[in-house]
Amino acid sequence: MTAVIDEGPGRGESPASHEDRDQDGPARGRAPQARGDWNDGLIARRAAVRAADPEPGAAPDDDVRPPQVEAYVPSGGPLGPRLDALRELVGLSRARLDRTTLAEAGRVLDEAAARRRLSSRHTVVAIAGATGSGKSTLFNSLAGVQISDTGLRRPTTAAPIACSWTDGAAGLLDRLAIPGRLRRRPLQGGPDADEALQGLVLVDLPDHDSAATGHRDQVDRVLALVDAVIWVVDPEKYADAALHERYLRPLAGHAEITFVVLNQIDRLPGDAADQVLDDLRRLLDEDGMALGEHGEPGATVMSLSALTGEGMGELREVLGRFVQERTAAARRLSADVDAAAARLRPVYVAEGRPGLGERAREEFADRLAEAVGAGAAGQAAEREWRRNAGRACGTPWLRLWRWYESTRRPGGLECPARPAPPEEQLTARQRVEQAVRTVADGAADGLPGPWAQAVREAAVKGAEGLPEALDELAERTGAVDGRGRPTGGAGDGGGDAGEAGPGGSTVVATGVAGASGVAHSGRVGGRPPRPRWWAAAVLAQASMTLLQIFGGLWLVGQIVGVFAPGFLTPALVMLAGVVGGPLVEWSCAVAARGPARRYGQEAERQLREAAAACGRARVLDPVAAELVRYREVRERYVTVTEFSTTVR
Repeated sequence: MTAVIDEGPGRGESPASHEDRDQDGPARGRAPQARGDWNDGLIARRAAVRAADPEPGAAPDDDVRPPQVEAYVPSGGPLGPRLDALRELVGLSRARLDRTTLAEAGRVLDEAAARRRLSSRHTVVAIAGATGSGKSTLFNSLAGVQISDTGLRRPTTAAPIACSWTDGAAGLLDRLAIPGRLRRRPLQGGPDADEALQGLVLVDLPDHDSAATGHRDQVDRVLALVDAVIWVVDPEKYADAALHERYLRPLAGHAEITFVVLNQIDRLPGDAADQVLDDLRRLLDEDGMALGEHGEPGATVMSLSALTGEGMGELREVLGRFVQERTAAARRLSADVDAAAARLRPVYVAEGRPGLGERAREEFADRLAEAVGAGAAGQAAEREWRRNAGRACGTPWLRLWRWYESTRRPGGLECPARPAPPEEQLTARQRVEQAVRTVADGAADGLPGPWAQAVREAAVKGAEGLPEALDELAERTGAVDGRGRPTGGAGDGGGDAGEAGPGGSTVVATGVAGASGVAHSGRVGGRPPRPRWWAAAVLAQASMTLLQIFGGLWLVGQIVGVFAPGFLTPALVMLAGVVGGPLVEWSCAVAARGPARRYGQEAERQLREAAAACGRARVLDPVAAELVRYREVRERYVTVTEFSTTVR
């Protein structure tokens, strides 16, 4: 009866002695070049020779036939969608997060892809433990044959050794970088053979607390790739801080694929084994590892003696059910996704509900309107309308006097706006910058650091040139449509416009700083509307003027003797014209208050809307785009953690 196949040393031969003998094999810890076969080492070449030249009547050697490997068939669970969501999450986040933050998630995706390409009929289980815990003895007991060396010399196991119960596990062992000379088969057909273990690939690891750094590195590397782990502890080291702080506590989320075995109970008297086992469960609970008790999912904890065989039957039974379920690989990958999601939580989970609400948008529009001077522009438009009404409905003598006064001013009828003082220019630009900072801080409030920074950068970048754009907007707006309504507002306004001559042209006396600090005229461009009743007022004023002229000429004619004496009638006619003219002007001024106010409000509204549209296109839309991107990755993150038992 053959205990092991011929990929490695014979029974009782140490891996080290076999390694010395096999000089043609690959270096320790390096995977063979060809996946799917074990073509390394002297024994593999001998097997190839036997297969090429079989003896007459001999059956073909099953050990050298290409194994029938079943590709990984994912279950109907949520692992596939979670991996897809994690892949999309990493892709959407590369422009916002650094490589270090996404490194673990990328590693999980790579390892998941590699594992899902390999056999699903096999479950790779590693046996890990501290020096002298008896893990090699447990490994040999499960295999039913002496495979891994045991002894008093420490460390005994220098490299991972694998034992596969069925064919087709070459790809999995290649992934673990276990060379062919360290791959074994269990005792076939012996009393300890168990059909339930078919599909098991057992790996004996070096000591995790070995004095050799290379041994510890191999343990860490293999533990990141196997489907499940059997931690072997002994009564002396079960509470070792190195075990709990370095392995069990960080791997608490992998409880469903974890076995914790208290070995060497034959050394404990009476009920001491139960007491130690209870204390071990307490420590695992403090580590945050769920325990699989009363039908709940979690780590399997048991006690046994690999040397005497006590408790080994229970371990075989539990391990057999675990292997036959064929869900260990999916559970391992799901736990890896949970761990990656837990590390990413600080950069994806926001505090509160960040975003751009209607109130924030309105406040931003109000600040921009204040910076561009929409209120002052509306007031200037109202004054302009009332002045035009006064010019149209006023007495000719008053209009002539105003024109005469305007001709005496330097610069003629149109005076350019004077530059605004430096302090006013600075204040105008600061209002725009303050508005941008306020809306960016409000939108980023509660966001994780990288996304908050992205929102602020989008706002600052969009605000470049915003004051100048608002000034240009203020200069362009202000034309009046065909019904006499303004199509836009003015600049910062606030300056008091001068008077106009008979032609209705406006004289500008002062200017104020716009959003960028550049002085604007403070006037509404275009001609204000001319209501129809102004024509009646002009006709009334003309009538009053004619009465004054007629009465005056009548009086002069009586004085020079052209007309018969009678001063009362011409005096009354002239008085009616003199009193009626100002009365008509006052009546028009009263009637113009309502339309002038509406005209100013319309000018302010349109300039406010234009400034808000400019700010929305340059600042709010980029900020909203960043928030949409964050919501997209947040949805992917929710999908990743949706079926998690460790991430909330």
